[in-house]
Amino acid sequence: LSAAPPVVLLLLSLLGLAAAGKLLVVSVDGSPWFSMREGLHMLQQKGHEVVVVAPEVSLHVKPSENFVMKMYPVPYTQEDMDNAFKAFFNTTFEDGSFFERFFKVVEATKRFTDFWFYSCRHLLQNKELIRYLEETKFDAILTEPVVPCGVILAEHLSLPSIYFLRGIPCGLDFEATQCPNPPSYVPRSFSDLTDQMTFFQRVKNLLFDTQNLFLCNFAFDPFSKLASEFLQREVTVQDLFRKGSVWLLRSEFVLDYP
Repeated sequence: LSAAPPVVLLLLSLLGLAAAGKLLVVSVDGSPWFSMREGLHMLQQKGHEVVVVAPEVSLHVKPSENFVMKMYPVPYTQEDMDNAFKAFFNTTFEDGSFFERFFKVVEATKRFTDFWFYSCRHLLQNKELIRYLEETKFDAILTEPVVPCGVILAEHLSLPSIYFLRGIPCGLDFEATQCPNPPSYVPRSFSDLTDQMTFFQRVKNLLFDTQNLFLCNFAFDPFSKLASEFLQREVTVQDLFRKGSVWLLRSEFVLDYP
């Protein structure tokens, strides 16, 4: 080593470059962004280059000195999004029976997720931004798959995808990973059940599981059609979920199963 210190320094500097990567980030606006943003700050401190793609109108995804922000126009205003979020938030905490709450939450969720769909469609139709993403040599994509826009981009760019999520409606995360999720043992959302159920409680839990038939239709069918159009082949969101490389779950047992 002492015979050729300049060569050693050169090799060490190249090793430092090799250790750093370039990460493409497609996040979901709202509370998921707060958790993801903290992780991005740590990655940037370790020398990784982070590029965040986001719409010009958002609740919380804002430019930062810790990453490069690539923004694109969308056909709605900040006031439109704020009003939809307030309506969704208020509906979530309203009193009433399960069925009353369920249909109100579905309707409010439909209005709010329409913004995510329009945002994704305008991202994929933005030829200049897509060309930039194609020409930039990213190492991986970090995304919140509950809005599968990043999942579609990962397939188009042939990038390994890292999912950072709380959960996906319809249990598609369990199906995509072939993870057991039987209604006989795992209590469903809004059911107020535990993992210790009588026979009739298991029947009730199974009935609660049928809500997925409605949720999947309005939540993911539009994205399946959008993905098929963009990728120019027939594909479903579930097909794309199966290609996830790493699933990072933000789970809290006491919160999920009180």
